[in-house]
Amino acid sequence: MSTDALDKMPVLVICGPTGSGKSSMALELAQYVPMEIISADSRQVYRTMDIGTAKATKAEQDLVPHHLIDLIDPDEEFSVAAFVDLARPLIQQIHQRGKLPCVVGGTGLYIKALLGGLAQLPTGDPVLRQSLHQREHEQGSGTLHHQLQQLDPESAATIHPNNLIRTVRALEVCLLTGRKFSTIKFEHNFVENNYQVLTLAPDHPRPVLYQRIDLRTRQMLDSGLVAEVKLLVQRYGRDLKALQTLGYREVLPFLAGEYDVEQLCTEIQLRTRQYAKRQLTWFRKEPDMIWVDSISNSDRVKKYIDHLICNQRSGHGQITI
Repeated sequence: MSTDALDKMPVLVICGPTGSGKSSMALELAQYVPMEIISADSRQVYRTMDIGTAKATKAEQDLVPHHLIDLIDPDEEFSVAAFVDLARPLIQQIHQRGKLPCVVGGTGLYIKALLGGLAQLPTGDPVLRQSLHQREHEQGSGTLHHQLQQLDPESAATIHPNNLIRTVRALEVCLLTGRKFSTIKFEHNFVENNYQVLTLAPDHPRPVLYQRIDLRTRQMLDSGLVAEVKLLVQRYGRDLKALQTLGYREVLPFLAGEYDVEQLCTEIQLRTRQYAKRQLTWFRKEPDMIWVDSISNSDRVKKYIDHLICNQRSGHGQITI
């Protein structure tokens, strides 16, 4: 290992698809090594969006300090750049407290940007963006995603057809630069990590992962997901951007009487499984990812963590076990 690598602060990352047990893994490992958790979830930053985002409970937050949750109201804007700006000082502070920073979440872009940096992309063009939204409105849902499939099939494969915000951004980059959005990101490639990183991901056979997702969906509905969405609609209206995300947008037609609760459950389960599949495609491409099927007998995982910590030089804050 190079001297430069040794000088970097160690960071544990636990990522992977939704419903795979990332938070449970972090909480269990926190019994082995003192750590604080930094949420890398693009929706857990929003207050009052608790059930649909599978936010850590108060009891879990009492067990292990959690950061970057409940930061802003649902009608406020948040970006990957804002996440990086907040997370990097936290990593330093957690080290200074003698603990291991543990980044936990399924928003792959947040994690990549934090560890390496942001690709140099053009700023948004309001006129172009408005014209794209207008065309989608006039020509029908899916028009822009179909265009993205033609211009940049790699990006289109990672963006859900219903995610108009990401579709517009990817198209915007393609049209402004004359190049594929996916190509620009690949060339940047987040080559230089700012930290010494150990990346773990819970590994489940696909049928088991889907069973976990189906069960969690029912638990969310039993815990009051519909009431949570009702409250958000009352406060901010149906057009709230945060409501256009997985697990929330499916409740809106239910509230309008378009289908019953069983159909709602089935719809969320289906969309979540599809999302998990796309997340797996993203994370499986990561060469340094360590997929672990269980930490009930976690000697191997603990050895990885020991190695991560022992390779740290003094000067960034001493981590003790």
